[in-house]
Amino acid sequence: MKVLVKLGGTLLDAEESRAAVAAQIAAALPRAPGMVVVHGGGKQMTRYLAERGVESRFVNGLRVTTDEVIGAVLKIFTGAVNRTLVASLVAAGVPAVGLSGIDAGLVEAEQLDPELGAVGKPVRTNPKLLETLVGAGFLPVVACVAGGRGGAIYNVNADQMAVSCAAGYGAERIVFLTDVGGVRDGDAVIPVLGPDHARRLIAEGVATGGMQAKLAAALEAVERGVREVVVAPGAAPRVLERLLDGEPLGTRIVESP
Repeated sequence: MKVLVKLGGTLLDAEESRAAVAAQIAAALPRAPGMVVVHGGGKQMTRYLAERGVESRFVNGLRVTTDEVIGAVLKIFTGAVNRTLVASLVAAGVPAVGLSGIDAGLVEAEQLDPELGAVGKPVRTNPKLLETLVGAGFLPVVACVAGGRGGAIYNVNADQMAVSCAAGYGAERIVFLTDVGGVRDGDAVIPVLGPDHARRLIAEGVATGGMQAKLAAALEAVERGVREVVVAPGAAPRVLERLLDGEPLGTRIVESP
């Protein structure tokens, strides 16, 4: 089974939670040997910039990425966050390989908006590298940085990166492991969402910020042929194994609920 797991930066910030996620992936991998991991790291990026006196500016939830910030993107996303996650996975017995969208032209992006600087929107994915690594028994771990024409480097929203990789790779399922229990309407987690309901949550302002971004990404994924997208609590015990075994956890976004 081809499954793409997207990890939020909050789950990777502390050594203990990172090791717990790595252990979950190690336990679940036999059930989904075609697994690919994509990760963010926004919390780590904001902290790194603040320590250097650089204010993080956002437009519609996207980080304005100047020349100074793109250098930090490479240091944090493809460097510290990716390397420490790979090290935790290897320690858990997983043959993980750290990548970014730049490697072998995995994900090509174009500038999204000049106002945002070097923020990219993925426009095409070449899954050959993922297929080669998975076929040889490795777990690809992809940082949310993409290449562009003429050697450009782009900061890409991690949810969009996950969708681009999943659609190009032909993944059947995307699992967003987050620090929340799922998509909520009031106090209750919604177990299953169809596209119309998801769009209504966004339009009515029920889903905002990071959850709005996840729902928008999930809608795009379903439109591009991914069978289902799951938003699930990353800290729940054995969450990946339980999801792969069919247990209803978090929120499933599907074309026909």
